[in-house]
Amino acid sequence: MRGPGSGALLGRAIARSAEAAGAMVAVEDCDTHPWYSATLSGARYAFALTADIDAPVAHWLYSLPQQDLPLPGHLVADLAVAPAIEYSGRLHWRIDALTIAAA
Repeated sequence: MRGPGSGALLGRAIARSAEAAGAMVAVEDCDTHPWYSATLSGARYAFALTADIDAPVAHWLYSLPQQDLPLPGHLVADLAVAPAIEYSGRLHWRIDALTIAAA
């Protein structure tokens, strides 16, 4: 039996990071594409998230790119947070990440 993929695991790590900061977010969607260089392989992820508008979310979003997100068998090499958009009383934003598979 196969477990969840790296996209699901990274989404869970992002949600746990938010929860630890007192921010409740919902990972709505994840787009995953393989990534390769001459010597490495990994994947690119685009997560769509939503949350209520509050101070813990803003602080967490600001600190997220510097956090070490655990992802078994992979290294989160890059993570970027797009500017959030307010719609219907909620924040909506995108997180882009690049992971590299452990050798």
